[in-house]
Order: sequence, then structure tokens, then C-alpha cells
Amino acid sequence: MAEPFDLVLSGGTIVNHDGAHAADLGIRAGRVAEIGDLSNADTTERQDCRGLHLLPGVIDTQVHFREPGLDHKEDLESGSRAAVMGGVTAVFEMPNTDPQTVTEAALADKIARARHRMHCDFAFWVGGTHENAGELARLERLPGAAGIKVFVGSSTGSLLVEDDAGVRAILKNIRRRAAFHAEDEPMLRERRGLRVPGDPSSHSVWRSPEAALKATQRLVALARETGARIHILHISTAEEMVYLADHKDVASVEVTPHHLTLDGDEAYARLGTLVQMNPPVRGGGHRAGIWRGLTQGVADILGSDHAPHTLAEKAKPYPDSPSGMTGVQTLVPMMLDHVNAGRLSLARFVDLTSAGPKRLFGIARKGRLSAGYDADVTVVDLKRRVTIRNEWIASKCGWTPYDGVTVTGWPVGTLVRGRRVMWEGALSDPSQGEPVVFEETLSASDKR
Repeated sequence: MAEPFDLVLSGGTIVNHDGAHAADLGIRAGRVAEIGDLSNADTTERQDCRGLHLLPGVIDTQVHFREPGLDHKEDLESGSRAAVMGGVTAVFEMPNTDPQTVTEAALADKIARARHRMHCDFAFWVGGTHENAGELARLERLPGAAGIKVFVGSSTGSLLVEDDAGVRAILKNIRRRAAFHAEDEPMLRERRGLRVPGDPSSHSVWRSPEAALKATQRLVALARETGARIHILHISTAEEMVYLADHKDVASVEVTPHHLTLDGDEAYARLGTLVQMNPPVRGGGHRAGIWRGLTQGVADILGSDHAPHTLAEKAKPYPDSPSGMTGVQTLVPMMLDHVNAGRLSLARFVDLTSAGPKRLFGIARKGRLSAGYDADVTVVDLKRRVTIRNEWIASKCGWTPYDGVTVTGWPVGTLVRGRRVMWEGALSDPSQGEPVVFEETLSASDKR
């Protein structure tokens, strides 16, 4: 006699590597156990999902949750609460905290803070520096490490490796794919005088498209020289998309909802410093170029670059205002709205948010709905129309640039390893977040 399921999600449409089809999803011991007609199956619990779509759990591989050191903006609990409220089941968190995540001890501290306190599963990027370059081959293989992240252009915090020699040393010492913030620091220094006090629209003049493209070109050349794999974060220019189309053998590409959605030609006048990001939100021509790159397959994944600051901090006059905005909670609804508008297919959204991260970073047991995989599920209602409000935002900073925007498509439920951590806007399970496991760093305990 078949063992009972712990939970059956019944009557929904599963969107997966084999297309979209009506089926039930049976979960046992935190894993997908069976997909098919389970209407008569023995189960401890059954959740009606008629009219809903079941997507492989959305993985956001670029978030800044600010803990330790900047906890007044965000912490691991509040950031992960925002994630699961928005349908995100796992996150990769960035190293520019205080202290920076550049040592084994700092990584272990973050994992200890996160385990069973974060609501979603997690991994942490280790910052690459001049000082730790020789240690990175070991650090990148530690449990809970997403890989190595390098800033070749300055952003929030002091992590910076702007010179080719420093980047070369990092790439020579690692084997996993390294992620880069690509803006050319010497050009940024030269152009600082172009910032206009009180005018945040000058941010995109200072941090120019040329600075982004030059850094990306330098990184591709260094990747070829060293035989390394690189990942270019938050592409903001049309020219980078055209260039990277010719270098997909060494470089993978991330795009963000804000660069796909916001138009700098009008957003700075409407939102002021709330739209200030690194690299900047640019004009409509660049947004169109990024969309073209996405539709042509150049973009590999979506990341939110969730980087919260308080409203009081953002209210400082430019250029004293910090760069960054919330994004992890709005990633799914904003992109589903693009799906409903016909700008991308639901299958492509799934590829960008689950299959893509699994493929690029070698995530074990996540990224698809298949027997034996973790039962990470993002349950969405493609027809639901909702107006996003600041009051819905679970981040400590409590605001979004999309306040007042009405979207079609909404996250109804978030399941992490079979647990319903969010359903219909309410947290419904205690936090049980665990480190993401990677195929390149499997230990004996991970293979169970």
C-alpha cells in the first residue's frame, strides 16, 4: 500500500520543463513525491489549487538583507519574510554587510543567524578582495556559499577590486562562476563632477552607459584569459546586451525588474531618489534594449537586487542619498504583469527564476518540479488584479517604487520544502530556512 502524502496540491496547472498541464502535486517529507491525478490518493492534507498555477519555487540570486551591521534597514528575518510574501522560496544574499562576508568566520556567522530564522532557504555570496584572493578556492566551496561576488565599481559599502590585476588574481583562484558588479571605477571617479546636487536624474549621467560597458568588456577579456566563468549582474544598458550576445560561452547575464520596468526618462521626476540605483535606471531606449536581449535569450536569470534603505535616508538630497530600493517582494507580481501584457511567456519567466539559477549555479534538488526535488513551489493566480501598496511591503524600510501600481498576476502561496510558509498573504508556518545545497560542493550529509 502506497505511503500517504503529507500534502497534495490539487487541481492546479503545473508549469515546468515539460510545459504547462493540469495535474496534482503530491509532497512527502519535504520533496515532490508524485505528479499526476491524485484525486483519490491518501494524504494528510489537501490544498485546493483550482484556477491557480504551480511554478517551481522562484529563486532570487541577488538580495541585500543588510545583516549584520545595517540592521535598521533590513535583517535576515524581515528580508526573508518579504521574500516569501512575494512568492520567493530561496535567496542568495550579498557580502557588503558590516563586517563584510570575506572570511570563513563571517560566512559561518551569517549561516548561524539565518538557519531556522529566515523564512526561505538561503545562500551567501563571499566577497572577493585583494586580501582574500588566495583563500577563495576554499571559501567558495564552504557549505552555504553561493560563490564569489566582486565589485569592480563602488556601490554600497567598501568592497572594491577595480584593477585588472586584482580581478585576474581572483579568477585564477576559483572554479565556480563568479558574480560581478560591472561599472568602471576609474571612469566613475573621473565623472563625479557630473553629479548635479538635488537632481537624481544626473545619477545616470555620472554612472554612464560607457562605464558599464567598459567594465563588462574588461571582465569578459579577463575571463577568457583565465578560463573562468563570470556572471554579470543587473545589466542596465542596451550596448551591454548586444556585446554579451557574442560572449555567452564565458559570461552569463542577470536582468532586474526595475531595469525592465522603470523608464528613467520619467521616473526620476516622479520618484526622485527612490529610483536611484547602481547601476542606474536609464532611459526608455536602454530599457527596450534590455527587453530585446531578454527576448533573444541573452538574459539567463532575473534577480531583484533588493537593496533597502529607510525613507529618511532616501530623503537626503542627491548625491548624499544612498542607492538602492526594495525588490524581492515585488519581483513575482511585477514580472507576472509583464507576462500578462505579452512581453514574455510564463515558461520564460520560470526559466529566468528557477531553471536558470539552477543551471548557472548548480543548485541541487531545486529549480524544477520533479519527483525527488525539494517541494519548493510558487503558487500564483495569473488573473488576480491587485494594487501594490507600501503597507504590503514586509521589508523593514516599508516602501516600494511601485506603490500605487496595479498589476495582473499575484503570488498566492509560497511552499519551501513542502511547508506552506505563506498562503493568501499570511505567514502560515514558523521559519525553517536552511542553506541551499550546490552540486559542486556536495558533502556526504547533503546526499541523503
